Amino acid sequence: MKENRKFAFIKAGWHSDIVDQALAGFKQRLSELDSVSEVDVFDVPGAFEMPLIAQKLAETGQYDAIAAAALVVDGGIYRHDFVAQAVVSGLMEAGLKTGVPVLSVSLTPHHFQPTGEHEGFFSAHFVKKGREAADAAIKVTGLVSDLKK
Repeated sequence: MKENRKFAFIKAGWHSDIVDQALAGFKQRLSELDSVSEVDVFDVPGAFEMPLIAQKLAETGQYDAIAAAALVVDGGIYRHDFVAQAVVSGLMEAGLKTGVPVLSVSLTPHHFQPTGEHEGFFSAHFVKKGREAADAAIKVTGLVSDLKK
């Protein structure tokens, strides 16, 4: 018998047409796994807001795992690698503080231009990463459940 699982999926608003593909891949993979899962979706302005929302969602006790997706690109004004590092560290900290697995589907390409070629490549890549996050969510929630027994 499959366990019922409830996941939260946080999406950053920047480049949402690309980032939304991670959610599509996540849901698609869950359905292929015949997982009885509910996914609540939360939109945030950008990647930097994801760790706080992840922690607040985890603190509710409603979610077995939380996934957070963003495309952090060099905007020419700030160093995107610093933002990406802060986001990933914050997501990890949220999981460690709450005991709820927090998964990152955040990509930081070295070179991104809003061209058809890059948008197509990253859209497809986000589908793949969303699918991988679903696999990880199922696996890690199973491990956490086993450790509680």
